[in-house]
Amino acid sequence: MLQSLSGRIALVTGASKGIGRAVALALAREGVELAICARGVADLEDAAHAIRALGVQALAVPTDMTDPAAVHAFVARSAQHYGRIDILINNAVTSTQNTFAALSDEEFRYHIDVKLLGYVRCAREAVPHMQAKRWGRVVNVAGMTARIVTDFRMTNGVVNSAVTNFTKHLAEQVGKDGVTVNAVHPGYTWTPRLEEGLRKWAQLEGVSFEEACARRLREVPIGRFIQPEDLANLIVFLCSDAASAITGQAIAVDGGSGRSINY
Repeated sequence: MLQSLSGRIALVTGASKGIGRAVALALAREGVELAICARGVADLEDAAHAIRALGVQALAVPTDMTDPAAVHAFVARSAQHYGRIDILINNAVTSTQNTFAALSDEEFRYHIDVKLLGYVRCAREAVPHMQAKRWGRVVNVAGMTARIVTDFRMTNGVVNSAVTNFTKHLAEQVGKDGVTVNAVHPGYTWTPRLEEGLRKWAQLEGVSFEEACARRLREVPIGRFIQPEDLANLIVFLCSDAASAITGQAIAVDGGSGRSINY
């Protein structure tokens, strides 16, 4: 156990399934008390039940990241319930798979609103609580499309690049206050969203679902899809005192699929 995390208070967005749920559970195993949000009420309550089964509190607040008032209410209610906020995991996301010609302005706007602006809204509300205590951790879940060009995921690339830039800027501003800010880039991570995306890619490529999966796996040197827990392990470390000198970084958990060299 990372003793520095026991008793901390963490907010996790998009925590009802996939990476967000895995992160919330991993933090709970370290003794972190949670406030979680997502749009799907049933899945959110199921995640909260799983967290409580690990012996820590879980406040579940249905929240739409595109609604600034709802984001404010989520953070304010969490701070009131626990008395402070130590950690923010920005993970809520949407995704659109299509060719450039088929992508509408609204699809670009919605992706930006949910993810980039959703992350900005959450940080704006939560970071002052961390600055007041002179300790805090923000981890933004971005994505490998910030570094690579890939078929059918242009809005992902635009948004994840912006999230990474936002991460660096925020880290620069709040480092003096004892707050670190980092991004993680998931590779092909086996979640309901990836499965949905693979089915859309199969349709766009005119191949079977199995072949669409096989094509992506050929890009991954370790020969398997990333699991949500792979991301959670890194994020828990970044939230700990052991990572107190790591800030403004974007770290990939991609099984080696990213071919760029980043110094």
